[in-house]
Amino acid sequence: MSPRAPGAGLRRFVAPRQPMPERCELCGVELTGTHRHLVDAGKRALACACVPCALVLERPGAGGGRFAAVPDRVLGDPGSVPDAAAWQRLRIPVSVAFFFHNSVLDRPVVLYPSPAGATESEVDPGTWQSVFGDSPLAGTLRPDVEALLVRRDRDGGDGDGECYLLPVDRAYELVGRLRLNWQGFDGGSGARAELAAFFDDVRQRAAPVAPREGLPT
Repeated sequence: MSPRAPGAGLRRFVAPRQPMPERCELCGVELTGTHRHLVDAGKRALACACVPCALVLERPGAGGGRFAAVPDRVLGDPGSVPDAAAWQRLRIPVSVAFFFHNSVLDRPVVLYPSPAGATESEVDPGTWQSVFGDSPLAGTLRPDVEALLVRRDRDGGDGDGECYLLPVDRAYELVGRLRLNWQGFDGGSGARAELAAFFDDVRQRAAPVAPREGLPT
């Protein structure tokens, strides 16, 4: 047996490891390129899925109700932006936040970006109804899998703002991008650039929401 080079037995511990490929959390197939996400409502978690598994779970009652496929629609409605008084009633200390209806808790929740990631706050159902009860976006929001993303003016006035319905995984993506680029107290220029780029993309993808039946057009 030929002598081994000093330290040869340690190489397998120090050699760089290849990153583990992402796999569908239902069928185990390796995911390449674009893939879908599922919501595990009980665990409040997102799961990666291949396109065939996600399509199966789009059917009502599929998967025993544990997982729900995240859709891909993006809708916009400037009329759904809360005014300053409504924003104050929601007790949100920042200018950007997203809301979704948690089916396990059976109530809406709000999350907003922070240096630590997504900060969650409770929303009183009565306050939610008073602020978003007439919103066609909120009226079509699907529990757990879609979010209502709101961006108000930084000065807190009743000027221009933006409100979109989008997949909940995109809302969490925004929070993650801001966290990676956050500097200082208010996020800094890097976070502001990420925020602007994200909303530019959403704005381009958004289709106008259809008015709710019984509401004025």
